[in-house]
Amino acid sequence: MRTAQVLFKDEAAGTLTQHDDGSFSFAYDPSWVDDPGKAAISLTLPKRHQAYHSEFLFPFFYNMLPEGSNKQVVCKLNRLDRDDYFGLLITIAKNDTIGAVTIHKIDNE
Repeated sequence: MRTAQVLFKDEAAGTLTQHDDGSFSFAYDPSWVDDPGKAAISLTLPKRHQAYHSEFLFPFFYNMLPEGSNKQVVCKLNRLDRDDYFGLLITIAKNDTIGAVTIHKIDNE
């Protein structure tokens, strides 16, 4: 299992997890959901207390990934499998994103 903290404008909004079976879940932090001044990170992931689950990486996060030759370069330089979307996401989305959301790996011990 691999986990990452999802930040919105540098504030912890939730946790993205890739489970051992390859599926994914995203859960908002309870304090984020309870604060009416905090926005959802995506229209496709509205704020709620229950976690979202998917067999595949959620489209919102998938669309943060590089494509084409940029993806090839990032994968080669970081020794990542081209199909390791979670690994690619935590490698590039910690500081190189277009929007307000960044992703930071959480080391599981």
